[in-house]
Amino acid sequence: MQEPIADVFERRRRYLLGVAYRLLGTVSEAEDAVQETWLRVHRTAMDEVDDVEAWLTIVTTRICYDVLKSARARRERYVGEWLPEPIVDGAGPMDPADHVTLDDSVNMALLVVLESLSPAERTAFVLHDVFKLPFDQIAEVVGRTPAACRQLAARARAHVEARAPRFDADETQHRRAVEAFTHAAETGDLAELLAVLDPEVVLRSDGGGKVTARRTPLEGAEAVARFVLAMAAKRVHMRQHVRTVNGQPGLVTTEDGRTVAVMGFAEAGGRITEIDLVMNPDKLPRDLDPIT
Repeated sequence: MQEPIADVFERRRRYLLGVAYRLLGTVSEAEDAVQETWLRVHRTAMDEVDDVEAWLTIVTTRICYDVLKSARARRERYVGEWLPEPIVDGAGPMDPADHVTLDDSVNMALLVVLESLSPAERTAFVLHDVFKLPFDQIAEVVGRTPAACRQLAARARAHVEARAPRFDADETQHRRAVEAFTHAAETGDLAELLAVLDPEVVLRSDGGGKVTARRTPLEGAEAVARFVLAMAAKRVHMRQHVRTVNGQPGLVTTEDGRTVAVMGFAEAGGRITEIDLVMNPDKLPRDLDPIT
C-alpha cells in the first residue's frame, strides 16, 4: 500500500527545509519554498509520480533556484553586508541539534562564501556536494546537461575550497574561544581579546539599513578588538549568552529579553578567525526559548 502523500511530505519536511536553507540563506524564504512545494502537490496528479521523495526535492530546489536568481539583484541593492539568517537553538523550525538538518555546511562563514557563487553554481554544489544528488537530477533543476552541472559543481567546489574559512571541528575548543571572547568584551580587556583573535580575523556585520552597522568588513585583530570593545561599551544594559548558532557555539545578545544581535564564529587553533554579526531585526529570532 502506497504511503499517503501528506505523510511523505511531513516526513521529508525537515530535509526539504535543510536543502532550501542552504540554497537561500534565510529561514523565512526556506519555509516559503517548502510551503509552495506543498501547494504544488495539490495541483499535481501525484498518482502519476513514480518517486514522490525525489519529486518533492526537485520541486523544492526549482523553487529555490528561481528565488536565488531574483535574490541576486535584491542583495546587490542591500544596505551594507548581506549575511545569512542565523539559526539559533530553541528558535524556529530547524534545530541545530538536528544533525539530519544541520551540519558543517550551515556554518555561518561558509554560507557567506556560498553567497559569492552564481545561482547555478550554488545549486549544483549544494545538491551534489552536500546532499549527494546525482547530476541528472540537478540538471532538471538548473536546465542544463548533467555534464554542465558537473562542471558547475567543480567550479563551485574550487571556489569554496579557496575561500572557505579556517575552522576546527573541536566544539569544546570552539566554545572556549567564544567564552573567552565574551569575557574579554564584557570586562573591556583588550589584551585578552587580542589573545583570542586570529591576527587576520575578519568581522562582518549586517544591519540591513535598519540599525547601525558597519557596511564593509573589518579586518585585523587590533581593528576588530577595538570595534568590539567600543560596541560593548555602548551596550551596558545588554546581556550576552553563549548559544548554538548554526550548529556551533555562538553568541546571542539580548536587551530586556529581546534579541538584538546574533554572532556566529569560525575558529581555528583556539583563535577566532571570522565573526558574523547579524543585527538586522528581520533576521533575528523572535520565538527564542527563554534565556536565563
